[in-house]
Amino acid sequence: MFLALNPVAFQLGNLSVKWYGIFMATGVLIATTMAIIEGKKRQIMSDDFIDLLLWAVPIGFIGARTYYVVFEWGYFSQHPDQIIAIWNGGIAIYGGLLAGLAVLLIFCRNRMLPPLLMLDIITPGVLAAQILGRWGNFMNQEAHGAQTSLAFLQSLHLPEFIIKQMNIGGHYYQPTFLYESFFNLIGLILILALRHKKNFFKRGEVFASYIIWYSMVRFFVEGMRTDSLYIFNVIRVSQALSLVLFVAAIIFVIYRRKQGNVAWYLDGSGLKFPYER
Repeated sequence: MFLALNPVAFQLGNLSVKWYGIFMATGVLIATTMAIIEGKKRQIMSDDFIDLLLWAVPIGFIGARTYYVVFEWGYFSQHPDQIIAIWNGGIAIYGGLLAGLAVLLIFCRNRMLPPLLMLDIITPGVLAAQILGRWGNFMNQEAHGAQTSLAFLQSLHLPEFIIKQMNIGGHYYQPTFLYESFFNLIGLILILALRHKKNFFKRGEVFASYIIWYSMVRFFVEGMRTDSLYIFNVIRVSQALSLVLFVAAIIFVIYRRKQGNVAWYLDGSGLKFPYER
């Protein structure tokens, strides 16, 4: 009889350290490291990314939980004690991204940093963290798609441990976590391969490319999931938001391209480095 992989990595007394948290923490570390390395090339100090991290991560989690609670208010209005019970699950990545974006804009305003350049620098790392974070869903056997067959999963030539983990309650399910993680990895490789090509990205277009790619992937993967949040029980929230973000990012790129005085991404920050606070 198959036993699912344990979502708990290890115990510290009464504290259970879960793989989901380890993947999330590792993703944050990778994203920060990538931003610091790239930031030095664009004349942005490493302290700025570390300080941003200290604000963006906790507020991002609050945003992710708030987003989830709002669209599941029918349940939480009847169980208000569960609103802060994040350890029982229930966060939405779009909520975290929107909250993180708000923090970054305020942070850049206070530090007098170019916000679009900061977004260009950090978003590849954010995408890398998302790719890794989906494997936390895998360990928890969540964020999966509809019921499928063993034969179908085997036809995808998946490793045996993935196929076995998709056996939930005696039935096999679509590994939508894997689809999103895989196609986002392709997007990350493309962005990293292209962002240092001379006169390829205008400032803000690395970020826009991330939005275009991720929203496209999420739109199609969300349509396969069985745990979507809905508007009026009809429209999948993440699909609607993905469509809005996709169109907005395309319009942004067209608008920037029509402006003749927009800096290229490789032009740097325009700040003296190191610069005074």
